[in-house]
Amino acid sequence: MLAQPSYEADKRDILERLRKIEGQVRGIQKMVNDGRYCVDILTQLSAVQAALNKVGLMVLEDHTRGCVAKAIQQDGGAAAIEELLFVIERFIR
Repeated sequence: MLAQPSYEADKRDILERLRKIEGQVRGIQKMVNDGRYCVDILTQLSAVQAALNKVGLMVLEDHTRGCVAKAIQQDGGAAAIEELLFVIERFIR
């Protein structure tokens, strides 16, 4: 049996946010298809990026408080911290 992911408590909120982002992206596709003004499209793209960053931060926080904390308690902290640093570096690019 697989353990529950560290984001399980936030799963509903994460999925809701991702569905909203999906709707925003579909809206942007329609804007492009309709030939809308570039600045309006860029504004919506910025909103999607911000929303994705928020979801990413939620998952990252859950991972840190769950998986990383558990690994530290079980003496696997060094590897978990290295993985966390790698993930943070990729996330902030």
